[in-house]
Amino acid sequence: MDIAKAIRDLEVQVGRISPVQKFLLGTDGSVTQILESITGKSVVIRTLVQKVIPADRETAETLDIAEGELVNFRIVEIGIEESGEVLIYATSHTPINRLSPAFKDDLMKADIPIGRIISQHHIEARREILSARVGPATDEMGRVFGICRNEPVLSRQYRIIHAEKPLIFIEEQFPYNRFLDTRRVIVRTPSRVHVTLIDMHGGSGRVDGGIGITLDEPGILLEAELSPTLSVNGGDPALRERICSVAQDVLQKLEAGGSVAITVRKSYPSHAGLGSGSQLGLAVARALSELHGRTLPVKELARLVGRGGTSGIGTAAFEYGGFLVDGGHRFGTGGEKTDFRPSGASQGVSPPPVIARHDFPSDWRILLAIPEVPAGASGKIETDIFRAHCPVPIDEVRELCHEVLMRMLPGIASRDLDLFGSSINAVQRLGFKKVELGLQPPQVSDLLDVLRESGAAGAGLSSFGPTVYAVGDTGMTGIEQAARKFMEESGGGTTLITSARNSGAAVRVV
Repeated sequence: MDIAKAIRDLEVQVGRISPVQKFLLGTDGSVTQILESITGKSVVIRTLVQKVIPADRETAETLDIAEGELVNFRIVEIGIEESGEVLIYATSHTPINRLSPAFKDDLMKADIPIGRIISQHHIEARREILSARVGPATDEMGRVFGICRNEPVLSRQYRIIHAEKPLIFIEEQFPYNRFLDTRRVIVRTPSRVHVTLIDMHGGSGRVDGGIGITLDEPGILLEAELSPTLSVNGGDPALRERICSVAQDVLQKLEAGGSVAITVRKSYPSHAGLGSGSQLGLAVARALSELHGRTLPVKELARLVGRGGTSGIGTAAFEYGGFLVDGGHRFGTGGEKTDFRPSGASQGVSPPPVIARHDFPSDWRILLAIPEVPAGASGKIETDIFRAHCPVPIDEVRELCHEVLMRMLPGIASRDLDLFGSSINAVQRLGFKKVELGLQPPQVSDLLDVLRESGAAGAGLSSFGPTVYAVGDTGMTGIEQAARKFMEESGGGTTLITSARNSGAAVRVV
C-alpha cells in the first residue's frame, strides 16, 4: 500500500493531517513506545474484551486461514496510565494455531502490548499496512475518546507478518482532533422543536415568550482554528457564505486580530423549523471567542450574532438543553420591544429569561417529519407575517397560558405522556401557532392528522415549519411508517426518530 498517497487522500477528505498523525498511520514500529515518546508519559494497555471466536469470512481472508478457524479476538484501549485518557482504540484477530504456547499465554493473560510480546519472544516480523481511513465517530467511540458523535476518527488496518504468513490482523483508531499541532475548538450543537410563541398580544406589558424541546439530532458540528485568512470548508455554498458572514461580523465585534479557518463536519437545513440559524450563529461565536481566549456567556454570544430577540428557545437550547419555557420581553413604551417582530428583525434585543426548564423524559421519542413543501417563512416575509397577524386575540393567549401552566408543564414534570401530548395538540389551534399552521400548505395539517391517527400522543408544527413533530414512547416505528407513506403520496419528504437532549452544546478546546 502507498501510505503517502493514502494520507494525501485523507487530507482531501478531512483536512490537514499533522506530522504525528502521519507517523501513527504509517509507522512500522511499536505504537505503545511511539505514544510514550510523543506524550512523555507512561502508556498502558487496558484489555476490554478477549475471547476465542471462529473467524468470519472477511477475517479469514485477511489472515489467510479457513473460515471458522479459531482466532483470539481482543479489544484494547491504549492510554495514559496516570490520567486514564484513551489515545488509541484497537481490535485484533490472531489465529490460535499460529501461536506458540508461550506467545499465546502472554497474549491472553495480561495487558501486554503486542509489539512487546513479539520482541520478548524474539519473533522476526514486519507490519503490512492495508488501509488508512477516516469515518464519523459512533456513540461508542464518542464515549471511549470523550469526543462528539460524528467527529472524524482516523483509523488504519494492518497485518503483522511472520514467516511470510499473517500472524495478527489489527485495526487502530484515534480521533482526528488528537495529536494536533494547532489549537482548535470543536462545537457540537443540538437542534430544537419550537412548540409555540406564548403571547403575541402584548397587552400585559410583555410579549413573545417561547416553548421548545431541545433535540439531540439533528445538530451542527464544526471546528475552528486560527488562520491567516478566513476560510470555510464543508457544507454547501450557501452555508459557507452564511458562516463567512457571521464569522466576519463576530471577529469585528470581538476586535480580534487575524482570522480563522472553520470546517463544518455536520449541519442540517435552514428554514426547516429546527432553529439552524441560531445554532449555527452561536456555534461560530463560541468557537471564535474561545480561540481568542474569551469564554463569553451565551447571552453575550447571542448578542454578537443577533439571536434571541423574540423567542429565547434557541439560545436556551444551546446553553441548557431540555424542555424550555422563556418569559418573553418587556413590551411597549420604555420596553425592550415596541412592536411585533421575529428574532431576525429584533437586533439588539437580549434573549429573554428562562422561567421553566425540565429534563425531557429519556424514554420518550420525537419523530420529525419534513414534507417536501416550500421552506418556512424567513426574512422580510416572516416580518410581514408578524405585522399582519399580531396582536392575536387576548382570549387565545389566556387559553394558551392556561394550557401550558396546567397541562403541558405538569405533563413534563409528572412524565405523563398522554397529558403532555394532548396539550401539544391543543396549542396548535391557539394564538400565533394557529397563524403559523394556517399559512402552511394543506398537506402539513393532513400530516399532523396522520401522526395522531397512527398513535402519536401529540403532534405539532415546529416554528414556521415545514417540519412537524410527533411525541410518543419508544414504539414510534409504526408512526414513522405512516408518515413516510403519506409523504410519498403527497410530494415526498424525510423522517427522523430522535430524542431530546437534556444538555446544551458541547464545546472542546484541543
